[in-house]
Amino acid sequence: MNGWFITGTDTDAGKTALTACLLAALHHRGHATLPMKPAQTGCQQTIPDLDYALHLSGIHADPNLRNLMAPARYQPACSPHLAAEIEQRPLTLEQLTHAYQTLRPHAPTLLVEGAGGVLVPLNRQHTMLDLMHALQLPILIAARPGLGTINHTLLTINALQQRHLTITGFVFVHTTPDATDFTESDNAQTIAHFSNIPFLGTLPYTPQLDTPTPPPFSTLPHSLQETLITLTQKLIP
Repeated sequence: MNGWFITGTDTDAGKTALTACLLAALHHRGHATLPMKPAQTGCQQTIPDLDYALHLSGIHADPNLRNLMAPARYQPACSPHLAAEIEQRPLTLEQLTHAYQTLRPHAPTLLVEGAGGVLVPLNRQHTMLDLMHALQLPILIAARPGLGTINHTLLTINALQQRHLTITGFVFVHTTPDATDFTESDNAQTIAHFSNIPFLGTLPYTPQLDTPTPPPFSTLPHSLQETLITLTQKLIP
């Protein structure tokens, strides 16, 4: 297994939390896995999404490995295509696929996190969907659990299926401490019914994860650890 591409139904749908938690749980189970964030904007001294994932798993990466895991980094906090244009450093699909192929020998499993949703532009010719198609990894979808998620998730699934990509399933991610919406259970059932894509589970809101530097996986609540281990077992039995 080469890994998964984690996409979201929108910005802030929970991709980073899902990627980081899966990475940490897989490491806990003894699976050598590395994260990749092909295009990251809003970078200053750190690489926010990548550093979050590495911190939760306790992975220490040297500068060369970090460059492969995050090959395109920009300061402006906006879509990758616009950030690249502002900084006058073009972003190409070939640049990202080359980094991925170079990173692959470093771990048997890679978790590749997209930016925004599936149609976020990388440049004026290619979107995140083109990168997914080029990498040919199975897809995991991070989705909001509440009102509106049926439309957003089914649209995301439709776009992926039009490119004949394999979708492993979708996961609801609680990114805020708001109480569970009464529609959540039916939302999951309805999306699965109309798409025939499995609902893999829910990542609950956890205060310890709501920080740029989360604590080690071993210090997370036991119930969350068990939830994440169960989720990874659906990916790698």
